[in-house]
Amino acid sequence: MVADTRPGTQRETLPLFPLQTVLLPGTPMPLHIFEPRYRQLTVDLITGTVPHRLFGIVAMRTPLVQEVDELDHVHTIGCAARLREAKRLPDGRYDLVASGTRRFLLHDVDATAAPYLMGTVTWLDDLPVPADAEDASWRLADLARAAHRRYCDVAWPDDGWRAPAADTDPVELAYRLAADCVLPLHDQQALLEERLPLRRLRTVCRLLNRESGFLSRLRAIPASLSEMDDGDGSATKPSLN
Repeated sequence: MVADTRPGTQRETLPLFPLQTVLLPGTPMPLHIFEPRYRQLTVDLITGTVPHRLFGIVAMRTPLVQEVDELDHVHTIGCAARLREAKRLPDGRYDLVASGTRRFLLHDVDATAAPYLMGTVTWLDDLPVPADAEDASWRLADLARAAHRRYCDVAWPDDGWRAPAADTDPVELAYRLAADCVLPLHDQQALLEERLPLRRLRTVCRLLNRESGFLSRLRAIPASLSEMDDGDGSATKPSLN
């Protein structure tokens, strides 16, 4: 991963949600909100107090941390999320749907500036794909799609999975394929941090082939979303507590 830390790069502030998961650009994430400070952030997102309904999701480095208040507690490459849907429940909790937009480099965190955690970030974009590599990118996309089919055929045989649209840009394809799959957090984070699109496609192809091989040999499949649901839908959603 190559981070742009050049002096003079414009910095911005974002509210932060530290989670035990990784949000990838272009992918949705359901969230179940029940702690008061995150309820307040939800209100601020809905009312426009937080501009553009944007907040940042960063993965925690260890589940042993109970309260994130230092930069070392989280991975410093995260993904901005835009609030798409919000449903207030009778007891004041919220069910949200957000979608990943743009990656950022996190420079510092502040637990005192607002009722919720704030971070100073600079935006992190891909490095350009060379003009003569366009054909290679589509060939890699075909290989990655084949790996995705193998994984889903083993992991979700009865769940009616669907492949990303045929015209999905290879630059974004790796994220869409990975979002369908149960990958360890460190693999998700590596995909998020990779700024070379062709290398990202190769990585997701390798990961999906590895995981489908594991599942085939173990004769096991990941739990389906319906099996993970505890009856009110909350078990399928990262919770902010």
